[in-house]
Amino acid sequence: MFGALRATRTIANKSISYAVWYPDIARAHVTVARGIHFTAMGHSVARQNAAEDGSSKLQKRLELLPEEALYLVERGAMLCFKQTQADITGMDDIEGAPMSVQQAFAEMIGQEDLSLEKYQVFAYFRRLGYVVTRSEPPTSAYPAPPPLQVQKAVSPSVFQRLYSLFPLFISRFSRIWRRSFDWWRPLGLGRWIYYDMKYATIFRSLRFIPSGHSVPPKSTEPRPVTKSSPYKIFYNIYKPSTSFRKTAPPPPDFFVVVVDARSTVMPSLHELTALFDVLPETPPPLPRQRGVPSAKPPNINAPASNSPLAPTLQPPSLSLRRMFRWMLPSTPAPPSVSTQQQKPNPFAALKAGKRSAVIAAVDAGNISFFRFSQGAFEEWPMI
Repeated sequence: MFGALRATRTIANKSISYAVWYPDIARAHVTVARGIHFTAMGHSVARQNAAEDGSSKLQKRLELLPEEALYLVERGAMLCFKQTQADITGMDDIEGAPMSVQQAFAEMIGQEDLSLEKYQVFAYFRRLGYVVTRSEPPTSAYPAPPPLQVQKAVSPSVFQRLYSLFPLFISRFSRIWRRSFDWWRPLGLGRWIYYDMKYATIFRSLRFIPSGHSVPPKSTEPRPVTKSSPYKIFYNIYKPSTSFRKTAPPPPDFFVVVVDARSTVMPSLHELTALFDVLPETPPPLPRQRGVPSAKPPNINAPASNSPLAPTLQPPSLSLRRMFRWMLPSTPAPPSVSTQQQKPNPFAALKAGKRSAVIAAVDAGNISFFRFSQGAFEEWPMI
């Protein structure tokens, strides 16, 4: 192990990239881009470039955030130079002085809200092949995913509650005439007297405490979450299998919050509520697609049976059914096999949750990931 650590790190000149670090804007301008790293890192920015005649023109260039530049410098895929006005002997074509890995850490950590813990999480995901972007764009030129469709809980007003009773009354009144006729129960007042005898309605009647995240709390006002709360989304994570384009990023697969495990306490209920309020709702996971068993082919060598065929029952004529439709009970057609859809697994839906976020707790370089989900137990009664 010590021999491997003492070995000199080398890299081929044909595969190395070059960049210039500008401390005033906290960006690294990539002058020579080589390799596959820049397919998911860096963004194009229009900057004023000074020409030889003294004029300035707007020109686009590739720039890296501090964590992206530091990651490439640490792995030896890029040489970074710091911008300086001093003349360096033998380096007339380069606008700066060369930076070591130690100097890059000292210069870039602390810029653009980048801490050492956030960089360690960024480098961890990048080494595994994930695409990592900022959740909040630092500038307008930084590519951002489409805005999240967040559904906030709003308590209905008195007029909305009264207006919602009319469709319920009309549907129950029309149910008398739409239901199949029964001579023993001609009016069908059982459901009117005993309410709607369904599990969802019974549970709703027995529940005296509002449940679910769609109902806002009515007891006391929640404690306001301060702006200095560490539980805020910092990174958007994309799986390696996700087709990612820097010009049009898709919706992220994971939302990651980075905290220091030694100086940050467990999140409170109000902090988790504020965190889930900015996340979109995810649909329940799809059920497994089970293969349909193939039918056995008919046996050709089997002897043919001479039993007579059973006579088929002829339905009554259509004209009689139209005339005496109110007397004949309605026989619904059996559902076809092709139109039946499998219901989602309730345990998989409860495990996934409606909204979820990943909290990365960094303890002196050791990263632990915890997934917090917003459950929906009121939507899946265990009956």
